[in-house]
Amino acid sequence: MTLALNELSTYLGEKLSGRIGEAVLAYDELTISVEPGNLIEVATFLRDDPRCQFISIIDICGADYPSRARRFDVVYHLLSPKQNVRIRLKVQADEETLVPSLTAVYPGADWYERETYDLYGVLFSGHPDLRRILTDYGFEGHPLRKDFPLTGFVEVRYDDEAKRVIYEPVELKQEFRNFDFLSPWEGTDYVLPGDEKAKTN
Repeated sequence: MTLALNELSTYLGEKLSGRIGEAVLAYDELTISVEPGNLIEVATFLRDDPRCQFISIIDICGADYPSRARRFDVVYHLLSPKQNVRIRLKVQADEETLVPSLTAVYPGADWYERETYDLYGVLFSGHPDLRRILTDYGFEGHPLRKDFPLTGFVEVRYDDEAKRVIYEPVELKQEFRNFDFLSPWEGTDYVLPGDEKAKTN
């Protein structure tokens, strides 16, 4: 697998010279950095080239690095069933960067891009229907950003008695618990409920 990915990396470096950035081979996976302006051309080449044939988009995900100038990584996972190889494209963006939508190249990118927009706030230009997909209507902020506040928000639920949707403060259903992390084979210093019968012999 590593040999095939090394050959693919060399091939792409020759064919897409100046349009792709760094190519990193780690953990038997090839990751290629691409500038937003070259994304459509590179993705089209990867799909149509007979030696590549990356015809299937597996996922698009994001990563947030707030200390960087371009804080977001938009990561595309592509599969070539013919070559039995996966590749990853990585594009850096910030809150204002328009990342070209890949829906014209891979129609399956539609909901993945909506999810990345919803959770990170990455904007995709040319997307046919860029709106939230996981959070509620009117939700403020993007929950997977590292600077997203963990308190102070409301949750929405349908109330059967009121027969309407109601907003109420977020309630954590599970209280904080303190775990002792002791090995179950060594036993605990206290008697667990139900164990008192076993110790009476």
